[in-house]
Amino acid sequence: MSTDTPTLKLLLIGNSNVGKSSLLLRFTDDTFLPQEEVSATIGVDFKVNMMQVDGQSYKLTIWDTAGQERFRTLTSSYYRGAQGVILVYDVSNRETFDALHTWWNEVNTYCSSPDVVKMIVGNKVDKESSRVVSHREGSELARKLQSLFVECSAKTNMGVKEAFEELVIKIIETPALRQKSQSPSTIRVTSGSEDAQEDRSYETCSC
Repeated sequence: MSTDTPTLKLLLIGNSNVGKSSLLLRFTDDTFLPQEEVSATIGVDFKVNMMQVDGQSYKLTIWDTAGQERFRTLTSSYYRGAQGVILVYDVSNRETFDALHTWWNEVNTYCSSPDVVKMIVGNKVDKESSRVVSHREGSELARKLQSLFVECSAKTNMGVKEAFEELVIKIIETPALRQKSQSPSTIRVTSGSEDAQEDRSYETCSC
């Protein structure tokens, strides 16, 4: 890999069992494991993925942080240097949505850059019959906090790739994060060494 490939540090945070590890696995490996087969993250885990934006390759280091309270002090150091943070909640569990304020304060406390791009993600929309947090509630919170907002499902793969793509584009558009501003952008995501690539254009949006 070329040494001039920019590296972006992304974090996944939120309560336990909201599907952070499942989102990461779906995005990087395009696989999904049932909840009972996913081991709880102990401390911090991460994966690396490549993404192309307008012909420029970016190396994404995506950190999956444990949601358990006892690991908070361990994971706080990993906020430093992050350029993008995804705050995940489970649309079928209101407690995880209410906890977003606590996670938001933690991001603002530990992130080294005040310009870090934040995205609120409502996961598990495949459980529509069990939904207790509406799309409107999520959208309104994101608007209030001036955050990006996406609903998705790691299980069905709905919205997962789009969430990461939108986050990366916004990071690139933020001068303080030392990336070139480009909008709209053409995205190509490559998972590992697979030959399959997909080109798609997206307009970025802000909430």
